[in-house]
Amino acid sequence: MPDLVGYTREGAVATIAMDDGKANVMSENMIRELTAALAQAEADRAVVVLTGRPRLFSAGYDLAMFGRDPEEVVRTLRAGGELVHRLLGFPYPVIAACAGHAIAQGAFVLLATDVRFGVAGDFKIGLNEVAIGLTIPHYGVETARHRLTAPGFDRAAGTGALFAPVQARELGFLDVVVEDEDALRTGVYAEAERLAGLDMAAHLGTKTRVRAAVLAAVRSGIDTEFGV
Repeated sequence: MPDLVGYTREGAVATIAMDDGKANVMSENMIRELTAALAQAEADRAVVVLTGRPRLFSAGYDLAMFGRDPEEVVRTLRAGGELVHRLLGFPYPVIAACAGHAIAQGAFVLLATDVRFGVAGDFKIGLNEVAIGLTIPHYGVETARHRLTAPGFDRAAGTGALFAPVQARELGFLDVVVEDEDALRTGVYAEAERLAGLDMAAHLGTKTRVRAAVLAAVRSGIDTEFGV
């Protein structure tokens, strides 16, 4: 089976690229490879750029999974929550380069990064769980609550609406929206180089303080909903 996640490093910046050839679904294998890539980036002491395919960051979990083995569903959702928790507390800065759609679990992963770039265009970003018959897991609720504006959080979580990148930025899903993929690469790697100049001990210490409440809430949500 081809790798679902690529890992490259140039200097102090590591690029982790998701590409399953389709929708970049958050399968157990995808999450496992992302987790391994993050471990490599931590060992390399690298700033991370997390990206996906052209026009697609991630469409979230494979909906067909929810009609299969319930144990697989629990395993995958727990792994997805652990990935979000890992990103929220990652010891080095993580930048998301979102070149297109980011939906449901794909949006939670996006929200868990430190700086989020998107591209203007006919793309959808948001949390569509209630529109497809799913209840947002506790870890997703807490991550969205932490990053979205208060009205944006209420609307996105409760209505299942999906938003174009510019509107998604206004609600808090993105920090920066650029005009095309060339500008995305330029902006993302310029920001990565800037972040590489931070004092990383101070970065982690501050991140841990700033995110103490959401890290605890996400941890509690994972363990309560999916078991320790």
